[in-house]
Amino acid sequence: MRALPVGDRALLVEVSTDEEAQALHADLLRRRAEGSLSVREIVPAARTVLLDGLDDPSPSRLAAQLSTARLPPVPPPAKDVVEIRVRYDGPDLAAVAELWGVSPDEVARIHAAAEFRVAFCGFAPGFGYLTGLPARYGVPRRATPRTTVPAGSVGLAGPYTGVYPRSSPGGWQLIGTTDAVLWDHARVPAALLSPGTPVRFVPVDS
Repeated sequence: MRALPVGDRALLVEVSTDEEAQALHADLLRRRAEGSLSVREIVPAARTVLLDGLDDPSPSRLAAQLSTARLPPVPPPAKDVVEIRVRYDGPDLAAVAELWGVSPDEVARIHAAAEFRVAFCGFAPGFGYLTGLPARYGVPRRATPRTTVPAGSVGLAGPYTGVYPRSSPGGWQLIGTTDAVLWDHARVPAALLSPGTPVRFVPVDS
């Protein structure tokens, strides 16, 4: 783990894996909740966590502490499971089935049986990068991205599952669709998913 000062009041902490980033994010949230860390924002990504708005006048001191700290394991989710009803009818379902060496129905069964967790958010408001599928089910992005992916499309790319909150270009392998609203500015909070949220996909008929 390496912590790098960013300006006067921020740190970027680099780790080696997604799981370490999730564990670090959870530990920093715990420290902030108990009052041992004063920071405005804690923003996880694939292998980094950004601490922005530190009250400590010497971020380098905190950087040194974090660089030598041992990470605890990822704690059990502290949030309720978000269930997303999905129709496994995506245009890339057959291609993913071929990559996995199973039938399309088995893709749906495997995906719905996994216990997902939001690792981090990005790309578009409300878009969560979900981990939970075993590594052997990682798939490449499409060689040619689509110019338009409909809102509610459930896709796979690398180790991640994601749901498109709005229509946009995209190169993920689309295996299903959902009517769940991922982003609603009139809702509090606006995002259905946030880092650390446990997610379960529930198959429904088309």
